[in-house]
Amino acid sequence: MFVRRTTALLAAAVITALAVPSTLSPAVADTDTIVFGAAVAATGAQANEGALTREGYDFWKDYVNSHGGVKVGGKTYKVDIKYADDETNPQTAARLVEKFVDQDHVNFILGPYGSPSSATAAAVVERKKMPMVEGNGAAESIFNQGYRYTFGVLSPARRYLEGILQLAMQEKPRPVTVAIASANDAFSTEVGQGAADFASTHGFKVVYNNRYPANTTDLSSVVSAIKALNPDIVLNGGHLNEALLLQRTFKEQNVNAKIFGYSVGPDTPEFRKALGKDANFVYGGTQWSTTAKYKGSPGFYTSSLEYAKAFQAKYGHVPDYHNAESTAACLAFEYAIERAGTLDTEKVRDALQSLDVVTFFGILKFDKRGLNSFKPMAVNQIQNGELKTVWPTAVQNAQPAYPTPEWAKR
Repeated sequence: MFVRRTTALLAAAVITALAVPSTLSPAVADTDTIVFGAAVAATGAQANEGALTREGYDFWKDYVNSHGGVKVGGKTYKVDIKYADDETNPQTAARLVEKFVDQDHVNFILGPYGSPSSATAAAVVERKKMPMVEGNGAAESIFNQGYRYTFGVLSPARRYLEGILQLAMQEKPRPVTVAIASANDAFSTEVGQGAADFASTHGFKVVYNNRYPANTTDLSSVVSAIKALNPDIVLNGGHLNEALLLQRTFKEQNVNAKIFGYSVGPDTPEFRKALGKDANFVYGGTQWSTTAKYKGSPGFYTSSLEYAKAFQAKYGHVPDYHNAESTAACLAFEYAIERAGTLDTEKVRDALQSLDVVTFFGILKFDKRGLNSFKPMAVNQIQNGELKTVWPTAVQNAQPAYPTPEWAKR
């Protein structure tokens, strides 16, 4: 088995001196265990996504430990993950990663949830020359800094909503006008700009393209502005809480579009649970789908369906792409460590840089920046409370339900 540009503000946040929160679980400190450090949100605005990240990490850890461990040269190692709560705070994430390296002496770093925390963590691991693989920070700016020690298994943020627009181009009557709202964090900004660029060059008319404060609790003015323009398509670059708030406000203000699409939200169990039937017809860009037809390398679940069945049996819910991409980050480390044949950080870094393998998640291959720019994305839609993959046609298990009915006719 095979074991961006960050802003000056983010860079400064790395060295801000605040108290470090207590860790959530101890690492196993013995020479027969490879220990990973992971600063993952357990509290704050992105605690739900953080929980999904941790599930994905732990699913891999438990699989490896129950299947003999990781083979490194002539020795076999168990794995453990030392967690700490970054509180959805990039400054805290950076301090925790530094603590993992300097005080806890972990072997490697698994990334936080979210682009802001991934960016500050990346600055730290670069200084410490410690490899980090992350599956939950897709902002391309993270990978435009010339860093050598950060690797991301995700497709870039700018591609998150492209699939929804590609799907829309095939519908009849074809929708024409597009409204795009984005939170002002790095990931969401790139999502929105990527959608706007694609729309403008593929025959759509962008009638609205504005940003709002990340983690805001009131989007009524944004929704009112969009309603006045009556667009065919409404897209949002943001995270779960913002997607929930927007969808509820669209209903409150009776905004009717042919397509509602979100970068984050529809794939998560919480979105469907919180909105109930009001989640139906919503589209989401997704890094991974249970119907994706990849044939993975031996040594782990080789197909999306196998992974999904085993994951659901363990956690009681179908995995979403946050779970899958987190597991994929661990797999990247596993393959690289086994191929390096050592726990030496430089040799493992080099093995990551040259990695080229297909997994249940898709291809794991990094460009010179450390970004997995080789993997395509898909589109899911919620239909009768269930998540269906509707694009591209090669992996769909349902046809798109188009157009979205008006609120009064649902």
